Amino acid sequence: MTEMSPARPTASRAALADAMELVASMRFAIALLTVICIASVIGTVVRQHEPMPNYVNQFGPFWAELFGHIGLYTVYSAWWFLLMLAFLVISTSLCIARHTPKILRELKTFKEGVREQSLQAFKHKALGHLELNPEAALQQINAWLAAHGWRARAQVRTGGVMIGARKGASHKLGYLAAHSAIVLICLGGLFDGDLVVRMMMWAQGKSVYTGADLNAMTAENRLGPGNPSFRANLFVPEGGQSAAALLNMPTGVVMQELPFEVELKKFIVEYYATGMPKLFASEIIIHDRENGTTRAATVKVNEPVSYRGLTLYQSSFEDGGSELKMRVRTLSAPVDADLSGRVGGNAALSSDGGTLGLEFTGLRVINVENLSGPNGANGDSATDVRKVDLVGRLEKHLGSGANVSGDKHLRNVGPSFSYKLRDASGQAREYNNYMLPLELEGHRVMLLGVRDTPAESFRYLRVPVDEQDGLEAWLALRRALADPVQRNRAARLYAEGATPTDKPQMLPQLEATAVRTLALFAGAEGLKAEAPAQGAVLGGLPALSEFIERDVPKEERPRVSEVLLRILNGSLFELHKLTQEQLGHPVPEAGPKTQAFMTQAVLSLSDAMFYPAPAVIQLSDFKQIQASVFQVTRAPGQTLVYLGAVLLIIGVFAMLYIRERRLWLWLDSAPGRPEQTRVRMALSSNRDSPDLNTEFDALKQHLLHEEA
Repeated sequence: MTEMSPARPTASRAALADAMELVASMRFAIALLTVICIASVIGTVVRQHEPMPNYVNQFGPFWAELFGHIGLYTVYSAWWFLLMLAFLVISTSLCIARHTPKILRELKTFKEGVREQSLQAFKHKALGHLELNPEAALQQINAWLAAHGWRARAQVRTGGVMIGARKGASHKLGYLAAHSAIVLICLGGLFDGDLVVRMMMWAQGKSVYTGADLNAMTAENRLGPGNPSFRANLFVPEGGQSAAALLNMPTGVVMQELPFEVELKKFIVEYYATGMPKLFASEIIIHDRENGTTRAATVKVNEPVSYRGLTLYQSSFEDGGSELKMRVRTLSAPVDADLSGRVGGNAALSSDGGTLGLEFTGLRVINVENLSGPNGANGDSATDVRKVDLVGRLEKHLGSGANVSGDKHLRNVGPSFSYKLRDASGQAREYNNYMLPLELEGHRVMLLGVRDTPAESFRYLRVPVDEQDGLEAWLALRRALADPVQRNRAARLYAEGATPTDKPQMLPQLEATAVRTLALFAGAEGLKAEAPAQGAVLGGLPALSEFIERDVPKEERPRVSEVLLRILNGSLFELHKLTQEQLGHPVPEAGPKTQAFMTQAVLSLSDAMFYPAPAVIQLSDFKQIQASVFQVTRAPGQTLVYLGAVLLIIGVFAMLYIRERRLWLWLDSAPGRPEQTRVRMALSSNRDSPDLNTEFDALKQHLLHEEA
């Protein structure tokens, strides 16, 4: 046992030396860089710090949870990414520490001790004679080399003089500069990342807040203004001020207190013709919390403002709590109600299925849409319902509100606002309604949008407006369609008008068919939709299509379809006349305008059977209040990153464009002619290139007086 004990420290030192050799090796650094680059690509492709439901919708429950555990949603603050950066810093620092002494020694050496016979082994070598004695030849060559940027040193030997010269030694300094740049950039990234914030939270006993109500945050969720490094978001509405920013962490948020308050006096935004923001800026006043001084400034995109070591960037803009005035219009009963709210606020909406939570989520004052189509922006493309595909037409009309082809015809179509309806189980749908009607394919329609998840695009219900650009006519028709008494009355009127005078016995049968057709269209037949998750009753044109496919022989379907659509059009027109008479309006007469309205009304009534809301909420007035989102940073690593970038440029330039060359010249007396000097010359370079041949020919011409 005593004989084996001395071997243990030796084995440990050998293992440690091997580990240090591996960490300091080039292959280890390259492997780390490769993995870091792959992780950075993932962090670029996968949107970071998004709500978890967005990832579930994108990847599915299993992969979303797996990717979350790995940290792909917070790549740049994940422990494994920071660990790789730390190892890269250590590896590169060890490489620098290992090679710097060697490089510094080589910068001082000229290798003038090379033997004369060794010069014969070089690729670029030459032999010449100078009509000077060796002393004069040495002086002439040294003077020429010094004048042309060569550093040289001579070694006097028995029988001659060996001159060692070098040029382009800064090539090796480029190696040190490039590797030092990697260390500085990684250190700057570590200092400006979440690592410092996490260390501060651990040292001060702080915790991440995971709730929804930010007003409930306590001192445990707040970091003081002395935090040495952070990158937070500051939300300030117009006319308001704030001194607390939010730090987004992987599992929640942390409040970062600032040494000053930011007051937003005015928010300025300008738009391109496409509706994209062209300029947004914030006129602010900074209130110092320590000395009470104020400073007015304007923050623009790419024009930040710095104050007391902190920098404010214009990050984005949001709604600051705009005031909304709305009108709630139920679809099944003639009940309207006025409603007031604020973006970000909540209300309640009563329905037959219970009370729904109403959440006001946004207001957009400018909406630029492409309104061109195959017939032009104002072209007439009215569709006869007798020629439509009963099933395929539904998807087209529930598509995008501006789902048209052809040349672009961009136009601001006015404000829109969005809200969510949340049921008792917590499930919510998002709605987006335009305030003003749009003209699409020659018809003025109101767009009512809906989507089930934020990952989807809005599907729009196109509702035709009346001559006053209102929804009264369509809503009256929709409400009457839900009333069996009014449906039966309209069916009776249609049957009376459509029954031939010479065949009065057809009246009961025609009336019964009209009643059944309207009931199917209104979804009152009790047939359930194919999407049980919605729990909606199947109605509209798909209900007629299903009835025909189920109960009508295949050879009779075209004729029966045409008959049912004719009965449907006639019955709905009678229902429209009844509702207009009840509203005190003139009874509509048959004509092109009425035909165009009824065509769109039939299609929109069919689509409305799939509109998953008991009421339409119309925006009647608003007062816009905007807010700025500033990114507030204290970045001590920024200087390191900038210095690293400069060193990286210098280092890469030096390594790629500067060639190190070494030149040796052996001078001795020519045999039998002491007044003549024989010169043997050789040249080497760290990188061979065609230019090296040209340079060597020029050296022979100038030093040996040979023709190139």
